Order: sequence, then structure tokens, then C-alpha cells
Amino acid sequence: MKSIILIVDDNPENLSVLGNLLSRNDRSLIFAQNGTMALDFAKRKGPDLILLDIMMPNMDGFEVCRKLKQDIKLLDIPIIFLTAKIEQDDVVTGLRLGAVDYVTKPFNQEELLTRVNTHLELQTTKKELIIALAEKEEALATKNKFFSIIGHDLGNLFNGLLGFTSLLIEDDVEQEKKNDYIQNIFKAAEKGSDLLKNLLDWSKSQIGNMQVEPVLLVLKDVVSRNVDFLDTKAEAKNITLSFEIQNDIIVFADLNMLNTVIRNLLSNAIKFTKPNGTIKITSEKLGNLIELSIIDDGVGIKTEDINKLFQINMTYTTIGTAEEVGNGLGLILCKEFIEKNGGTIGVESEFGKGSRFYIRIPINA
Repeated sequence: MKSIILIVDDNPENLSVLGNLLSRNDRSLIFAQNGTMALDFAKRKGPDLILLDIMMPNMDGFEVCRKLKQDIKLLDIPIIFLTAKIEQDDVVTGLRLGAVDYVTKPFNQEELLTRVNTHLELQTTKKELIIALAEKEEALATKNKFFSIIGHDLGNLFNGLLGFTSLLIEDDVEQEKKNDYIQNIFKAAEKGSDLLKNLLDWSKSQIGNMQVEPVLLVLKDVVSRNVDFLDTKAEAKNITLSFEIQNDIIVFADLNMLNTVIRNLLSNAIKFTKPNGTIKITSEKLGNLIELSIIDDGVGIKTEDINKLFQINMTYTTIGTAEEVGNGLGLILCKEFIEKNGGTIGVESEFGKGSRFYIRIPINA
């Protein structure tokens, strides 16, 4: 991106000299001949550096500097004063107003270029640091949110396990109630297992221990293994689970990550599909991508909630059709893993009628 330099001087000859000296392919120069124009250009263009003449009619450079430093959007723009005077008072006044440097007229080419280059580099570094700090703060907030959710879910999970276990070991519990308690313990353990898998995968991804190692995969084989793995869950709700994928469809992806994505999407479909419902898995070629769809006739998602999916700061959770609970972290993991493999993830849904979650992944390297 080009650096923008705003040059302010009421003398056209000075503007021409400065323009010739500072003109480079990586810079965009803007010229103003008075303070009013300078303030207008600064607000509209957001320059990276301002060269500002002190002695101008109507509004001198000092006043322009004051107004710039009073604007929260402009106060961080570095200002180099241009002056024909070398009196100490002018220099001190300019620096006290917030200028970073000054150059005296007539201009010494080497001195001018050195000062301009130095402050442009400093401004670029400052912007990069601000961006890096913002990214770091965002990443920290994301991690805090993630572990807050995990902590809350683990607390509830162990409370349930301990509660039902303590009831189970009582001597006078009827067999029917014991069976009910055992079923609840099993559900809690199953949820804990899913939670732990996602937590470990996400943690590896965040600390860089999970490398993306894409290979050519037969999509039907990958889907089949995940269907077999989750078939028991579907049978428990009498859900018909089927897939229609041709034998010759090859994708280029990391096997572990793709398994995690399909497992989470399929598990969610089972969770939000009513007993006796149906789930279909289909594939379609779209250019150099394969689109894999998981389609259910479940509860669907409200339009206003769709935008909350895949965002940890807007984690969306709801209860499954058999009172299954979740935390929305699986979808966040799916998005991260698919994007690491050069693909995309999306959803189409109609509340009360069902959803189609889809991923698009490359066919080859």
C-alpha cells in the first residue's frame, strides 16, 4: 500500500520542489495551499505524514497543527514543520504543539529525504504494532472465552456424573431408577468425550502442534467411517442415516481434520433431528472443489441466529431434540480446520424444517 504524504504550503514553487523531491512509486502526494484545504484533505485522505508550512495567511501552520491534534482520528499523524525561520522559539513551539520534526528552507535534499523516510518508517512500524497488539488481544479474548465455556461445561458435566453416581450407589434404589441413572451417566460421559476431543484438537491448533498435512483421500471412505462411528447415536433416535457419494471422488485434505469436521457436523445433525427423522450426506463437484452436504429434517435454525454460528464471541447453543446439550465449539473448530485446508464452510437452514451444513474442499493440491 502506498504511503500518503500531505504537503501544505502557500507557495506553489515550494510545492513543486517538494513534489519533485518526494515523488516515488510507493508514495501518493497530496498538495494543499492553505490551512483549510489541509484540514479537509487530512480528514478525507488520512495521510501517513504531513509536511506543514508555518507561515501561511489566514491560518498559520501552528493553528493547523492545533486543530489536527484536537481531532481523535488525526492526532496520531506525524507532522514535520517547514519553515524559513530557524529561531529557537518557532522550533520549540512546533514541537510543543505535537510536531515530530522540522525542516528549514531552502530545503537540503538529503536532509529532507532522510527525515521523511525516517518518520514514514516509524509510522508504518507503529501501525504494524497496533495491528499486532489488536490481534493479540483478540486471540487472548478468544482463548479466555473458549476456556470459560469449557470450564462451565466441565463443571456441569462432573456435577451430573457425581450426582447420578451418588444416587446409584445407594442401597435402596429401585432397578428401574438405577437403569435411568446409568443412562444419564453414559450420556454425560459421552458428552465429556466429545468435549475433550474438541478441546484437545483446538488446543493443538492454537499452540501450533497440529500441522496441516493434506493428502489425497477417497471421500466416500472418510464419510463411511464417520457414519459407522456415529450410527449408534442415530439408531438410538431411530434416525435414517444415508450417504450418496461416488467412489471416484478424491479430495485433498488433512485426514484428521476432515474426520473432526465431518464428525462434528454429523453429530450436530443427529442431535437436532427428531426421532424417526432422516439425515442425508451428498457430494457435488463445483469447479476444483467438492461440496459435501449434511442435510437433516430437524429443528432448523432461526435466521437471526445463523450469523452467530462459527463465532466464538457469539457462541450459539441450543438443546437437541432428545435434550442433548452442546456448547457450539464444534462448529468453531470445523470452520478453523476447513479454512486451514483451503476450504470454506456454510449453512442453509429454515426454522422448523431442517438444515444443510456444507463444506467445500479442494480436489487436488
